[in-house]
Amino acid sequence: MEQKAKRFGKFNVVDIIAVLLILAVIAFAGYKFVSGRNAAAEAPPRIPVTFQVKVEGVPAELYESCVEHLPSPLMASGALVGGNIESVEKEPFLVISPDGEWVEDPAHVNLIFTATTTVLDTPVMLTKVGDQEIRVGKPHLIKSEYIEFQGGIITDVQWGE
Repeated sequence: MEQKAKRFGKFNVVDIIAVLLILAVIAFAGYKFVSGRNAAAEAPPRIPVTFQVKVEGVPAELYESCVEHLPSPLMASGALVGGNIESVEKEPFLVISPDGEWVEDPAHVNLIFTATTTVLDTPVMLTKVGDQEIRVGKPHLIKSEYIEFQGGIITDVQWGE
């Protein structure tokens, strides 16, 4: 008698609960799939950043090698991180002579690299290339597929166009 009371046509209470649970799981998965697509389509806004890194006392012949490989994609920890080293300029490297005067060292130059990237546009600007923060006065390793200089100092950072 109890079995007849729990049956509704060809379904019993357990069958109905199982069907409802399956429908709930399918609906939840569909919602996550659709909301995930919308989140990807509405990526947070990014703004361009241009920064300069000065590396002092580099052997003079390395300037030409750098020029040959520009523009070059930025790298960190063995992976591309978005952005490029766009250009390099050289300036004289000065040393003190035995007379106590500043003179140009013909064997060395200072290199000034200009690089660009994009970062998330957030209320608190956190500018990073890979794991390195981009801030004026901060030491920086400038690195690409063909170029790598340690001991550089960030001398300028510009956000926006």
